[in-house]
Amino acid sequence: MNLKPETHYSNGKLLFTGEYVVLDGALSLALPTKFGQSLEIEILNEPKIIWESFDENGDCWFNDAFSIDEIASGFSNPRNDVSKRIIQVLNVAQAMNPDFLSKKSGFKISTHLTFPKNWGLGTSSTLINNISLWANINAFELLDKTFGGSGYDIACAQNNHPITYQLEKGKPHVTEVYFNPNFKEHLYFVHLNKKQNSRDGIANYKANKGHIASAISEINDLTSKMIHCVSLEDFEFLMKQHESIISKITKQEPIKNLLFNDFNGAIKSLGAWGGDFVLVTSEENPTAYFKNKGFHTIVPYTNMIL
Repeated sequence: MNLKPETHYSNGKLLFTGEYVVLDGALSLALPTKFGQSLEIEILNEPKIIWESFDENGDCWFNDAFSIDEIASGFSNPRNDVSKRIIQVLNVAQAMNPDFLSKKSGFKISTHLTFPKNWGLGTSSTLINNISLWANINAFELLDKTFGGSGYDIACAQNNHPITYQLEKGKPHVTEVYFNPNFKEHLYFVHLNKKQNSRDGIANYKANKGHIASAISEINDLTSKMIHCVSLEDFEFLMKQHESIISKITKQEPIKNLLFNDFNGAIKSLGAWGGDFVLVTSEENPTAYFKNKGFHTIVPYTNMIL
């Protein structure tokens, strides 16, 4: 008989506060998105993995096949980087759970994104979380042993509500919070037309950061204030404060100063500065302004956030 395929789904993510300093224990506000990625598993009668990845339009953007032995050995022949990364992740997952991929059967894997790959909403983190669900292992540990990072994106993958995320002695602490601003119709996300490599951003942060204890304390305070903020004007003020703090730490110019100095509203970078989405406040719909500047992906808050 045909067994129903096993399916897992993980949410995408946006880091509202604490970019970079989340790595050093800052209290950060993270929001799961309405977009994410699914992973479907069908059993095969031979010991190999057939892998297909589909984009938001249902087009296959990647496919390959590997033997179970190849995964167990961690062997990577000179194939493309995506294949190498999948083999690495499955190899680590198998090391974490020796029962995973230990049978003589194999699997056909299909992944389906519901957002464009260049949006930076968590193509990797949603995959890591889905594989962890499949392999019955700890997703934070799998992330740490493969891609690295703070883990807030894994927490978003696993939660359907806004959360605060904080590393305490390297351990993730996740708390569900109520964040549903009454001015959310004035909040938008604008994509900067390029995907930022978070690993590069983290490396730059680590190279430039100095003494940041006082900055972390300030970010902790700003995170709490932004969660409980009741007016758009106050929220914009907090956004500008946050931008100023991170700008000093990373020695990078705030994105509004660089690209949108004439914009009538506040703009805050999210996650790794310089790419992906920025958070924008505007009394009026800002679509015309940003399209005129060459930025055509403008997503209202309610269309993005779970």
